[in-house]
Amino acid sequence: MQGSELRYRLTLASGMLECLCFAGVVFGYASLVFVLKEEGYFSQLCVSVPGSNNSTSTDCSGQDEQFSLVFTIASFLNNFLNIVNGYLFDRFGTMVTRLLGISLYTTGTLLVAFSSAAFSELLFPALACIAVGGILLLLTNMQVGNLFAAHRSTIITLYNGAFDSSAAVFLVIKVLHEHGVSLRSSLLVLSLCSIIHLLRTFLLMPRTHIPYPLPQCYTYGLNCGEANTYNVEQFERMREGASQESGGKNNMQPAVEDGTEPQDSEKVASFRSCVLSWFFLWHMLWLSIMQLRHYLFIGTLNPMLNRLANHDANLGETAQQADLNSSSLSLLLTSLQCLLFSLCASVPLLPLQYLTFILQVLNRSFLYGGNAAFISIAFPACHFGKLYGLVMSLSAIISLLQYPCFALVKGPLGGDPFYVDVGLTVLSLLAFIHPVYIFVHCRRVARHQEDDAHSDITNGSKMAEAKL
Repeated sequence: MQGSELRYRLTLASGMLECLCFAGVVFGYASLVFVLKEEGYFSQLCVSVPGSNNSTSTDCSGQDEQFSLVFTIASFLNNFLNIVNGYLFDRFGTMVTRLLGISLYTTGTLLVAFSSAAFSELLFPALACIAVGGILLLLTNMQVGNLFAAHRSTIITLYNGAFDSSAAVFLVIKVLHEHGVSLRSSLLVLSLCSIIHLLRTFLLMPRTHIPYPLPQCYTYGLNCGEANTYNVEQFERMREGASQESGGKNNMQPAVEDGTEPQDSEKVASFRSCVLSWFFLWHMLWLSIMQLRHYLFIGTLNPMLNRLANHDANLGETAQQADLNSSSLSLLLTSLQCLLFSLCASVPLLPLQYLTFILQVLNRSFLYGGNAAFISIAFPACHFGKLYGLVMSLSAIISLLQYPCFALVKGPLGGDPFYVDVGLTVLSLLAFIHPVYIFVHCRRVARHQEDDAHSDITNGSKMAEAKL
């Protein structure tokens, strides 16, 4: 068991390093744009504009739009293709999914490395490959939390926070470029690091999935043929057989009306029942509202700061039920964070925006970490990839509402996002429905179990009296 514990810890540490240094680098694209502009990417879109006193100035708005379009496409595919990624993960397992992710990631970094100002269009497939490859690495890493049952939600959240923090990699590349290191050299190093990802795939990750809870003597990796290695479906069937053999009380538990039955029940809930459950629908609303709020904040940030600076003359129970109970508190805190962040962003006071930045970064990590943790708790493990992918894809579609909001801010509102911010702040109140619904559901199930226990005691007493 000591060997297994060491392997578990190595898997955890290497997964954290992978998420922190590689998986989410696409979100540091703003730093990369500075380097790309210096290299002359899309520079043909800059035009000379005649000014006053026979002077000319350069208008590069067309170049900025192209850079913005590259990121928009990459970030949309990053979320929208999650439904496909989730299906691949559930259907083919960890190894196939990781090999696909590593291939896409390496292809993307190589495309950037060998692109040039003359082939600026290569940035479109390059950033898309890096984004999709990175999310595949994160998706396969989140199951590592199953190795540490007592800290599963914490590990999932930490991995998502590390995923967001890896945006700093492109900032490091920008600093290195300022000190004479070429963009091609930096991206080639990132490409060579794929060897580390491959070694980790074969040595420190399972071929299929990590089940939850872990079976006896579970291991994986190089010597996986010497011990038990199950995929999720096999493990669920084994647990079904064990629960049927034990008979009686476990089979008498009431089915949860949301289609999220306890994991040790007689039958695993179907994917369709999970998607149509209130848990999933409220969770999708919770994620979509807060994600839309974050995207709009990022999109209107620079105009808002410029406007504020100009106005300021001085500046520049069962195990599952217990997990659900704890997750309701986490989701409530995340909703409260989003409300506070939205309120701060709505107040046209420049010093307050320092607090807004802090709340936005914290809330983003809580949002995506809580999203993955809740899905792993509330639904069967065999549907995790599909449900995670579906909710991210649907929230990506809803996040397209940011473009009408941008048009409203730039057009009728004259660049002032105050009324849109107020509207989204009111809309963010709907996010509180999800944690409240989970809390009420857990109270209802607990009360039902108490009534069942009381009736069992009463029936036992009556049987004892009848025998006497």
